[in-house]
Amino acid sequence: MKIRTGFGYDVHALATGRDLWLGGIKIQHPTGLQGHSDADVLIHAICDALLGAAGMRDIGYHFPDTAGEYKDIDSKELLRRTMALLRGAGYELGNVDATVAAEYPKLNPYIPAMRETLAGVMQVAVADISIKATTTEKLGFTGRQEGIAAYASVLILSENG
Repeated sequence: MKIRTGFGYDVHALATGRDLWLGGIKIQHPTGLQGHSDADVLIHAICDALLGAAGMRDIGYHFPDTAGEYKDIDSKELLRRTMALLRGAGYELGNVDATVAAEYPKLNPYIPAMRETLAGVMQVAVADISIKATTTEKLGFTGRQEGIAAYASVLILSENG
């Protein structure tokens, strides 16, 4: 059995006039994340971690922000397509461990819904998805509430060793 790990990171600026999507769910907040798609930093970090673990480059390579077809796309669809690429290459998810860095809103109440949503999209058990939330103690762009960052680590497995 082949076991591989991957790491992903994403960041987007907060902007008025946008909905806030994190982990595939809409969160009530006065601002959302700016981006070509819905700018879901958590899903983007997970996609990058999955693609990196499989040696398939990154989310921008597969779903470029210069392509009109991805304008305002639901990031859950990007994750579905990433999982299809992963499975097409003979890999299956072992687990995801992710952290979202945001000063506000407080994300802990939303984590169960995020885990359920991501597990459904990825077609894995909820127990395979771990999401944590943290602040940066008012330091940096996240601390000043200028943006949100996400980090993801994944383990993928293949029977083709």
